[in-house]
Amino acid sequence: MNGLELSERFFEEYGREMLKEQFAGYESVIAAGVAGEGSDCFGYDDEVSRDHDFEAGFCLWIPDVLERELEFKLSCAYGKLPGEYLGVKRKAQSFGGGTRRGVMLTGDFYQRFTGRPGVPESLEEWLELPEYSLACAVNGKIFRDTLGEFSAVRESLKKGYPEDVRKKKIAARAVLMAQAGQYNFMRCIRHGEPGAAVFALNEFVKNGLSMLFLLSNRYMPYYKWAFRAAGELPRLSETAARLEGLLTAYGPGGEKFAEETIESVCASVLGELRRQHLTDGPWEYLEPHAFKIQEQIQDGKLRNLHVMIG
Repeated sequence: MNGLELSERFFEEYGREMLKEQFAGYESVIAAGVAGEGSDCFGYDDEVSRDHDFEAGFCLWIPDVLERELEFKLSCAYGKLPGEYLGVKRKAQSFGGGTRRGVMLTGDFYQRFTGRPGVPESLEEWLELPEYSLACAVNGKIFRDTLGEFSAVRESLKKGYPEDVRKKKIAARAVLMAQAGQYNFMRCIRHGEPGAAVFALNEFVKNGLSMLFLLSNRYMPYYKWAFRAAGELPRLSETAARLEGLLTAYGPGGEKFAEETIESVCASVLGELRRQHLTDGPWEYLEPHAFKIQEQIQDGKLRNLHVMIG
């Protein structure tokens, strides 16, 4: 049983009854579920994951306007639930915040990941937010949300980046993939700088992974879960294995393998860029496509930023 299943069972056995008996007048405004930081929120936890930040708890989100009226009382009730469930202990809730489970204001939860108590308000705000932070804001599972306030923000974020922001980020990834992988990797090898070559390879893989998520309009999670999540994408998921192979299979004497894999990944990415009508250029090198993509951005301020920004 993974963490999400454990938390949901704990809520169904104890949390739902607590709300019904002690907070009947507020049941409709309290959302319950699990989301945020941690492998369990992505469904990626295992036995190794249980060495830290793993607990049999769940989140209760309440509207910001009910902070004084409800937060303390609900937190006290949550704190009196069993301290252990199915052999897994529950962490004590801090009323000062900072815990991953327990009672939270809806605005505070989203503020932690988006910088606002809801959806970013400008394209610039969207552009500056780390992908992994947005991934945390929309992962996990909602067990109940009758009011729908918490889920409304969540569903809006799950739609992905505004298209101008997505194009800006895709353009940045394309130029960095071109420079790090298609251009600089083999140049570093020929210069006799194997360390720099590995740096270039890492930059190519990092930007290539992000590109896969952007082409599916999804958010790339924290790096240690990125490959697994990329393998679940609706588009180019098979390309994730080739990117991972560059890190796990490349070594001295593997320059030809790496060069061929880089070009193979770039060809797959370019095919998807064309399929989405983001470019119609004839080049195999990704850099000129980056400028073609950036030209399509409607917002003038975003369109005029340096191509590598994003």
